Amino acid sequence: MGDEPTHPEDSKLTRSKRAWAHEGRFLTGRTARPETERLPPGQHLVKNWPVLDLGEQPEVSTAQWRLDVAGLVENARSLDWDALLALPQTERRSDIHCVTTWSRYDNDWKGVSTRDVMDMVAPKADAAAVMLTSYDGYTTNLLLADFAAEDAILAHSWQNEPLATEHGGPVRLVVPHLYLWKSAKWLKRIEFIGSDRAGFWEQNGYHMRGDPWAEQRYADD
Repeated sequence: MGDEPTHPEDSKLTRSKRAWAHEGRFLTGRTARPETERLPPGQHLVKNWPVLDLGEQPEVSTAQWRLDVAGLVENARSLDWDALLALPQTERRSDIHCVTTWSRYDNDWKGVSTRDVMDMVAPKADAAAVMLTSYDGYTTNLLLADFAAEDAILAHSWQNEPLATEHGGPVRLVVPHLYLWKSAKWLKRIEFIGSDRAGFWEQNGYHMRGDPWAEQRYADD
């Protein structure tokens, strides 16, 4: 695991999802409100947890794992596993919504609140967004307000068990109010940045924000 991020190679999945963005696949044209509708437009419920990745599931042990939190912050940090567990531990229950149209209710997470991460590093006044980098080279962006949502969490456990590799373990981000591609798996780096910029799927035709209730699946939606 080097310090420089790699970039995921083009794949059949990437080409397919790029085509979906071009076609506007799954769009219903309907807008909902999370206060009144639990299931966003165009979604269907599942009881399992489908697995989607870019063709690689990096095996990162807790002994190897590190998370760098840097960029426009007063106190940059590099956390190992023990340092992560020494931070305040938070439990959250939330629904998750994938852009490929499945949703799963009542997921129980344990980990570190993103707000506690922000308290630790103290973002500078000109920080406006974050760029997340994963151990497989995947990247995705979030506005600072979305990263700081009350229920957003750096999760290491799901349903009272350590988070499995296929679902992003040892640590992934979970931002429940946005489509799940924004919740980077195998989290390696959080960089606070001065302006929003596109990550991997955002460069491949997907929306910069990804609000499920507004059906922000693709660019310019």
